[in-house]
Amino acid sequence: MPISEYPQDLTTPLILNPPNKTTLTQSNSTTTTMDYSPKTQQPQKRYWRFSKQDFFPEPSFQNFSTYRTALSQTPNRLKNRLFCRSTETTELVELKKQSEYEMKQCLTWWDLLWLGFGSVVGSGIFNITGQETRLDAGPAIVLSYAISGLSALLSVFCYTEFAVDIPIAGGSFSFLRVELGDFVAFIAAGNILLEAIVGAAGLGRSWTSYFASIINSDADFLRIKIDSFAEGFNLLDPLAVVILSVANGIAMTGTKRTSILNSVSSIVSAGVILFIVIVGFVHGKSSNLVPFFPFGAGGVFRAAAVVYWSYGGFDMVANMAEETKRPSRDIPLGLVSSMSVITVVYCLMALALTMMVKFTEVDVNAPYSVAFEGIGMNWAKYLVGICALKGMTTSMLVGSMGQARYTTQIARAHMIPPWFALVHPKTGTPIYATLLTTITSCILALFTSLDVLSSVFSFSTLSIFMLMAVALLVRRYYVTDVTPKYDLAKFLLCLSIVIGSSIGATCLWSMDEKSWVGYTVTGALWLLGTLGMALLPKQRFPKVWGVPLVPWLPSLSIGMNIFLIGSLGNAAFYRFILCSAVMLIYYVLVGVHATYDMAHPNQQESVIEEGKESSNPVL
Repeated sequence: MPISEYPQDLTTPLILNPPNKTTLTQSNSTTTTMDYSPKTQQPQKRYWRFSKQDFFPEPSFQNFSTYRTALSQTPNRLKNRLFCRSTETTELVELKKQSEYEMKQCLTWWDLLWLGFGSVVGSGIFNITGQETRLDAGPAIVLSYAISGLSALLSVFCYTEFAVDIPIAGGSFSFLRVELGDFVAFIAAGNILLEAIVGAAGLGRSWTSYFASIINSDADFLRIKIDSFAEGFNLLDPLAVVILSVANGIAMTGTKRTSILNSVSSIVSAGVILFIVIVGFVHGKSSNLVPFFPFGAGGVFRAAAVVYWSYGGFDMVANMAEETKRPSRDIPLGLVSSMSVITVVYCLMALALTMMVKFTEVDVNAPYSVAFEGIGMNWAKYLVGICALKGMTTSMLVGSMGQARYTTQIARAHMIPPWFALVHPKTGTPIYATLLTTITSCILALFTSLDVLSSVFSFSTLSIFMLMAVALLVRRYYVTDVTPKYDLAKFLLCLSIVIGSSIGATCLWSMDEKSWVGYTVTGALWLLGTLGMALLPKQRFPKVWGVPLVPWLPSLSIGMNIFLIGSLGNAAFYRFILCSAVMLIYYVLVGVHATYDMAHPNQQESVIEEGKESSNPVL
């Protein structure tokens, strides 16, 4: 039986799959028992199904004629969807029906605490640190981690307020869709999927490097070199494919089971991190920290933009809000406290590494294992290598869970086929969405080197975090049909000044501008734009937990994220532009029509009729 056919009182929680007998509590305190026996229900659909209707149920894709009709209306549909904003009710209630079964609310604050630790620690610190210490920052890598950590913490504030008010699996996708509209959410959705694929692939290849360093000093020992392939894509990594498949397979079996496994592994990783820091300081040499800025301040910021990857898992905690028992209490505690501790831990680990080994001798692929070997602690090399593998495996587990839930909400909105939104009735997990990220990341991990992956990942992550800060400001200062037009115009002007001044300062830095005049002007404009917003009346206040010092902290987050984006190399921009172009082509050909049909159900039959008429012309 369709969900809409189950009678539900407004005070009754949404039940996607009610039992045969459901008790409804009416407003007059009487209790009514309604019988939904099997004989009155339509047969439940099988989970494992692969029909065209499951992938493209929208009227625009019923046949070639309806699709041609839809394409002819593309300009009007684009205009309609460009700034169309979703609602909290749509995200929290209506879209969940697309999954047919609910995800299980089984996570507590303890689970979220270790999910945050397991997702973040290990996703970058054990691999990207070596690359950026050797090539960009030198001993000043500790400052790179501090800068990225501050930026990540500002983004955590934004995520937390949204996750408490809108506890849904979509995470940043749903938050942006509610505040910035359908089109911006689609761009974010494309970047979220890119982040999922690239992040998992990078972890898989890093896992291989560390495993190889335990067996042999050559980190590429287990890879297969193909000379005819381009540089950066010529080292095939079949082991990365295997480990990604195993980790994602475990994540598909159940959320609570994966959480318990993550907790055990994360506790072990915490002990190893403490060991690394202590040994690093005991056996380290202060002379290894000289010169502290071998690549200048520019190298510090370039490294900060790339090592942001190391913080790229904290949004997974916010993304598990739909499966959290008490999100209003547990999410702020889990996100803010864990990110603060992790930032300090990362800085200490980076400092310990650069004290143990001269930055020119740091191994790019497996820095900590090789560092311990260099100071004569061969046994510690194996311990660190094994525990680093555990940390990266945990990151893959939690990353698989979180990214699959991003994908689920994107599919619920029909921006990709809704088949990927289906939740398995027994495991309570989105198996199809997990398979999508698994297969694509395995293909990418097989061919692509770590340095290529990290720059693409950082650009996508920083872009989304910047948009989240913008969305938070929009949420506080603009409410549809409530905010006066004059106040809206002033807010948009101030926001444009903040973004424009941040871009200006970034361009000056990228051009290696030495004069302080340009930085003074852009800084003054940023201050003026933020102050202008601060003087405007807020239209909405957080329900439970809110970001402090609005608009100052979100504006600072915007500026820092834009600055870190500008610190990435030109190659990262080109790859990002290429990926965005592919996303836009998909949106024009598929996404806009699917979401338009979802938003205008009353026009569905007319589209089908027009398609039938065009396919059966009068002779």
